[in-house]
Amino acid sequence: MKRILSIIMFVSFIAPLAVHAQEANSQLLKDWERAKAYTKEYLEAMPEDGYSFKPTKEMRSFAQQMLHLADANYGLGSMALGSTSPVKFGDVEKTADQSKANTSKIVLDSYEFVINSLKNFGADKSNENVNVFNNTMTRQVALAKTFEHQTHHRGQTTVYLRLKGVTPPQEKLF
Repeated sequence: MKRILSIIMFVSFIAPLAVHAQEANSQLLKDWERAKAYTKEYLEAMPEDGYSFKPTKEMRSFAQQMLHLADANYGLGSMALGSTSPVKFGDVEKTADQSKANTSKIVLDSYEFVINSLKNFGADKSNENVNVFNNTMTRQVALAKTFEHQTHHRGQTTVYLRLKGVTPPQEKLF
């Protein structure tokens, strides 16, 4: 009787939670793939001479914005997903070759890192606590902050494109 009750509890309570976690992970994967495609359009839209462009002298260049985004994809993404980053946090933004080709490769590789880490991430770990810059949060929250960060910096580069006379890519909300 205990075994039957255990099976009923599993099917009624635990199994739906596992399915929900898998669905959530699947949606995160789709969101990161969409973000990569959207960022790629930004990288392609900016002409080569726009990669060194700064709207003001105090601001990052377009390449520096994108490399900063990539640096955080690696650094924050590895913290959130518990994966090992192939680069040291902070080094990507210091890349000497900030050409269109090299910047694009680095940025798109950073998205692949997060996407592949997500594919190997057990959704059951989403509620584990991690420390991100002396702030304790769940892995799920840390990943949301990583996504927010890349969205923020890509969004900033809309102004860079406009100032260079380029129409930004159409929004990819879905």
